[in-house]
Order: sequence, then C-alpha cells, then structure tokens
Amino acid sequence: MPTGKALVTEYNLNLFKLYEILKGDKMQEYWESYVKPIENHKALVSFNAGVADSVPNPEYIYVGFVKVKLNSPKEDGLVTQDESDDVGFIEDRLEMESLRWRSGKYIGRIITQGEVNFIYYLKMDFEWSNTVESAMGHFSEHKYEFGSRTDMEWEVYQKLLFPTVREWQIIANHHSCNTLKEQGDKLETERAIEHKVYFEDEENREKFISLIESKGFHKQDNIEVPFQGKTMYGVQFYRKDKPHYYEIDALTMAIIDMSENLSGVYDGWECSLVK
Repeated sequence: MPTGKALVTEYNLNLFKLYEILKGDKMQEYWESYVKPIENHKALVSFNAGVADSVPNPEYIYVGFVKVKLNSPKEDGLVTQDESDDVGFIEDRLEMESLRWRSGKYIGRIITQGEVNFIYYLKMDFEWSNTVESAMGHFSEHKYEFGSRTDMEWEVYQKLLFPTVREWQIIANHHSCNTLKEQGDKLETERAIEHKVYFEDEENREKFISLIESKGFHKQDNIEVPFQGKTMYGVQFYRKDKPHYYEIDALTMAIIDMSENLSGVYDGWECSLVK
C-alpha cells in the first residue's frame, strides 16, 4: 500500500540520509519551491537544491541578479497566472544567454512585492551586463535592473534561498500529500500517522515520550541507530490525524518544536493510503 514515507524521506532534512547525500560526489540536480516571508512580505522562492553539496563553490565567487518588475502582480505581490508565462519566457532567455556568454549557474528565483528576482552565481562578472541586456532586449514591455557583487561564501544561496529545517519539512509534507492525492486519497480522513524523532541521549528521549503521550500520541517503539561513531536514540510514535496540507504542516511544526526543545531531530512521517 502506498504511503507518504517515500517522498518524506527523499525531501526531508533527514539527519542520516542528508549526511549520506552530502558526503557523496554529486547530488542529482533538482529544483524545489516554497513560500516564506521576506521583509514581512509573502515570497515564492525557487532554488536549485542540486548544487547544495558543492556550496560554497570557489569557482563561482560572484552573485548576479536580475530584478524584473511585474506588470500586473496579484494583491499579495506574487505573479498572476496570465503573467507567469512571461516570467517563464524571461527565465528561459536568461538561461540561453548565460550559456552563450558562459556567465554562470542559475541557482534561484524569488517572486515578491511585484518583482521577480533571478539569481545566478558567476565565475567572473564583467560579462554579466552583456548576458542580461541580450536577454532582456526581447522583453521591452518589462522594466528591470541588474547587478552583481562578490559572495565567496554563497550567503545569498545559503541564507536567502536555502530552506530552514521547518521550510524543508513543509516542502516534504506537500510532496507526500501530493503523492497520496494522486493515488486517490482525499486527505480528509483521519488515520494513524507515524513519526520518528532522534536524540543524543536516552534521558531526553524519555522526557519527549512523556511529553507526546500527554498530547495524545502513542509510542510504538524505541530505535537506536549508529551515527558518526555514536548512538542516536529514537522513538517511533503515532496518533490519528488528517494528512491534509495545512493540518500536517501544523502537526509537524508542533512536533519539531517539542523535539528541538529537548535537542531532538524530527525524522519525518508516514501513513497509509485511504480512498
């Protein structure tokens, strides 16, 4: 029976799987998107998660941006369905010109406050203006500005684009919800949802078990896993809840809060498919 587990452990900031990925030679390139507040405004962030294992990359020490003004943004500052095609065309043209000029790597996009910010990392920035002007010359109906600066530590990628633990969990939640929904699950039916949390010592695990039991969860099993020369003390537990997008977000955020207060690490959830 399909469950939400496969997608959660693939995309979640899973302590053990993340370590295995990052110590490997290359992550497979893929993009993710999520919504977060930036300067108290709603922002849709898309980023190249596939470059995370090579950050910071000493070959690309400049960050370049192109800020394009939307002509008819939504009330919340994001892009409308009608104008999203234009954004896609601009994105494709920037990519085409960056390849032609060998400018650098496209690593992210932020849509907020009626503007689209395309973000690149560059080996050298002296041809960045040629790249941008060649691309934007095809879109005279859009106002834009551009620039570049040194960013040897890739702070824009790591601090602005890359998600926090909680944001990663929301990304994982929505992937899992989408998978269940594609299989015919309406997500509104309560069912047992299993979770795992790991701790560095048994004492905090026992405190956590007492805490979650007071919230109506039920312990299934204790788990002990070797990790980097030491033992992680985990607990698997469950409660009947709905795996619906916003409800599972609220639930997992609450569990992360409880686990972090005891220096624990949340390791995702799974549930059965219900049609």
